[in-house]
Amino acid sequence: MPPLDAVDQAELVRSGEASPLELLDAAIERIERLNPELNAVIHPMFDGARAEAQGELPDGPFKGVPMLVKDLLCHTAGDPMHEGMGFLKGQNWIEEEDQELARRFRSAGFLIAGKTNTPELGILPTTEPLAYGATLNPWNTGYSTGGSSGGSAAAVASGMVAVAHANDGGGSIRIPAANCGLVGLKPTRGRNPLGPDFGDLFSGLVHEHVVTRTVRDSAAVLDAVHGPALGEPYFAPPPERPFAQEVGADPGTLRIALWTKPPGGEVEVHQDNLDAVEGAARALEGLGHTVEPIELAALQEPQTVFDFLVRWTTGVAWNLDYWGRKTGREITEADVEPATWALAEQGRAHSAAAYLTAIENQQALTRKVAEEGERFDIVLSPTTAVPPTPIGAFDVGEDGPLVPILTATPVAAFCTAYNISGQPAISLPLRWNADGLPIGVMAAAKAGREDLLIRLASQLEEAEPWAERVPPLFADAPALD
Repeated sequence: MPPLDAVDQAELVRSGEASPLELLDAAIERIERLNPELNAVIHPMFDGARAEAQGELPDGPFKGVPMLVKDLLCHTAGDPMHEGMGFLKGQNWIEEEDQELARRFRSAGFLIAGKTNTPELGILPTTEPLAYGATLNPWNTGYSTGGSSGGSAAAVASGMVAVAHANDGGGSIRIPAANCGLVGLKPTRGRNPLGPDFGDLFSGLVHEHVVTRTVRDSAAVLDAVHGPALGEPYFAPPPERPFAQEVGADPGTLRIALWTKPPGGEVEVHQDNLDAVEGAARALEGLGHTVEPIELAALQEPQTVFDFLVRWTTGVAWNLDYWGRKTGREITEADVEPATWALAEQGRAHSAAAYLTAIENQQALTRKVAEEGERFDIVLSPTTAVPPTPIGAFDVGEDGPLVPILTATPVAAFCTAYNISGQPAISLPLRWNADGLPIGVMAAAKAGREDLLIRLASQLEEAEPWAERVPPLFADAPALD
């Protein structure tokens, strides 16, 4: 039997059937048992979490529930923050304060038990940093968890914890969710805070949330942490009611667009991924929705990919400058992985005018996509264009440091559209291929309509349950005394 989800664990604490320390110790036992093989948790924070569990916890909706935080962007006070960088690991860099999102996790009652692995600066859609080594997929350890939230996804998929923090600048919530058989919701831009350290991060491409096993956990965590912090540059429209109330609510009869041709027009979709999304389309039709193929012609121009890369590579260059300023030491080519340096060099080559042009182009693209999609409630697509990649597929070889980016293109092809537009999108574990690997299916809604995504996702979860399906490397929750 799978471990209880976070909502059920919180109920155990509220009812007195389990204490926060019992839940935490059970999670620590699972982490210690599985992590040597999976390499998901790179900074255990057990002693601090145990001290918190025995003290006065905030009376939030997840009081006493253990979770993990990704070692990227969302830093926690007094803990390591390395973002997959050997440069920061070598300095044993420690952050002094909580990010706003970390404060909200704590206010919700979560116990932060550790930090999870991520590729260097979250750049690649796989989690294989040179600084910490590869995180392995619990469904098959020869394959990638995806990235950049791969450590968090492996931890949740294997049953270490029910919830782990994740963030997404080009698919980094949804790709690991797809690879590891999880629910991965990227909320609307501005729904969850990036402050106080960050605001217009990567020109608005980056979004924060979690990965979970159940739709209701994702919705309930969103209730606990959403809303702008002071001075946030983006503001998502407030929901009409709590997101948790959308779980199990009737979505009505939806107009669904089936989108299977990735942006740029150069990526071929693998048959496994086509089979998954077409199977999901049939299931949705069986639930009474209408499904119609759509081209989304506005996304097919090669300029779409070029403009995204201008924004993204400029962001990589900025990130190296940020850490140079923060640590007081200039970061050189020798301090980072080859792909990181090559991307930063590309970013530095773009003029300020080219960067602003790319942003303006992609804002115009967002309007065109919104116009094309106005007659639909939901756009359904594969999460990725290919199944999970083998470990080592992103290694830099003789062909040069940008080979990992070419490998990444079909992995992230569908996801980046919604980082550009800021729309909410969710990856759901609806299919497994003949090799037993999860294949994600993605649904996206108009900006601000996480409520509709949650209703549809919970309808699919009820129709085609996935939570009982667990990977070969999975830790059953020990009985609580």
